[in-house]
Amino acid sequence: MRAVMIMFDSLNRHMLSPYGCRETVTPNFDRLAGHAVQFDTCYAGGLPCMPARRELHTGRYHFLHRSWGPVEPFDDSMPEILSRMGVHTHLTTDHYHYWQDGGATYHTRYSTWEGVRGQEGDPWKGAAGETGHHDLRRQDRVNRRYMGEESVHPQTLTFDAGLRFIEDNREKDRWLLHLEAFDPHEPFFAPEKYRALYPEAYAGPEMDWPRYQPVTEGEDTVTHVRRRYAALLSMCDCSLGRVLDAFDRYDLWRDTMLIVCTDHGYMLGEHGYWAKNYMRPYEEVVHTPLFIWDPRCGQAGVRRGALVQTIDLPATLLTFFGAPLPPDMRGRDLLPVLERDEPVRAGALFGWFGRHVCCTDGRYFYVRAPLPGNAPLFEYTLLPTHMDGFFTGDELKTMERSEGFSFTKGLPVMRFRSGAGDVVRDLEADGTVLYDLESDPRQLSPIRDPALHAVFESTLSRLMAEADAPKEQWQRLGLILISDKTAKSCTHL
Repeated sequence: MRAVMIMFDSLNRHMLSPYGCRETVTPNFDRLAGHAVQFDTCYAGGLPCMPARRELHTGRYHFLHRSWGPVEPFDDSMPEILSRMGVHTHLTTDHYHYWQDGGATYHTRYSTWEGVRGQEGDPWKGAAGETGHHDLRRQDRVNRRYMGEESVHPQTLTFDAGLRFIEDNREKDRWLLHLEAFDPHEPFFAPEKYRALYPEAYAGPEMDWPRYQPVTEGEDTVTHVRRRYAALLSMCDCSLGRVLDAFDRYDLWRDTMLIVCTDHGYMLGEHGYWAKNYMRPYEEVVHTPLFIWDPRCGQAGVRRGALVQTIDLPATLLTFFGAPLPPDMRGRDLLPVLERDEPVRAGALFGWFGRHVCCTDGRYFYVRAPLPGNAPLFEYTLLPTHMDGFFTGDELKTMERSEGFSFTKGLPVMRFRSGAGDVVRDLEADGTVLYDLESDPRQLSPIRDPALHAVFESTLSRLMAEADAPKEQWQRLGLILISDKTAKSCTHL
């Protein structure tokens, strides 16, 4: 048995043709949908990039305890578990955050790994006087000089490496390939042949990398940015097709699982926003595409409506290879959903550290805003690093000892006061809201019903308790504290 997991970053569900989009060219995603189960109700958990990947390793939520950070010493890592039981796990990626301080323990959980350089502001090529420390946009301008041809684009090289692994190991058994592309994450830099798929008469300045802020540009610029995203998406579609060709060529459908997923989506002007992370969560960011071919059941060309999440993917892979699930893994094997659309969870928790905390049952979408002041707020870790550096001296001075949580395996951890609450934009102004996605899929008309709000306030609190959230999170959100011992299961049926 073998498995291939293709992960694209910032892959928008609402921009894919299998999910009803008619403005993008994604024929290989249509082809994939004919070979796999397409999930209609998949949600992210912790956001953004590395928090989502930590959930992909551990099968549990971490965004209530920790911001962007590494796999911790007490974490159960799915690829590491598989490696220890004799399954060769291989990572090939151009996602440069794996090589930064806040992601440096992820790739080492695999048996082997390959990294491709040059995406976004990856400090790759040196140009004295042109690049500077952590100046992503200046660095990106230099990097692009070295990837003018499609054959040397980081995405192409990443899929080249993944396909080499498949070619070299197609006759062997018990391996997992995690083939991960940074695209279609911004900047939306794609070769001309993909941009030509979306002709335009736009006369404004080139904009393929929106800043993380509300939209102030005109509609012509918004349309231009969407076309640049679409061009890169079509390039991703072409790369996906290369893997599907390999599955056909070597008849991997016979015994090889295929998962195509993402960490989150991206705002392309919807609700007046670019990007992610600073606004309240919306469907465009957290409702994600997911496709799975599972030779255990052989279901293909069908859709499933049951609620699933990123945390279910590691459980599915572990079970596929016959590995027991760690006791604190909250995700579940998706085989019942794949076979007969049988639910494995009744509720899903999602959000990003220090901001809104949200939940859904697949129909209703509840967004809980923190109280004024957004405090108290702490980070719990044994590895105090942020995305691209260590915790600051001021942060380290706040260190206290914490007894830890159910998932820290009896280990105490360090607790630090977080400054995240000081930089959150307009959380209280956004407020707590509830949407009915059945009648209001674009989230334009919040529900005012107090009784229904109370139901989802209780649901959120119970999901937090099941995740063994820090007690101060209830205080920060203005919720009634309940413990995991008193919480009835609303995650699993």
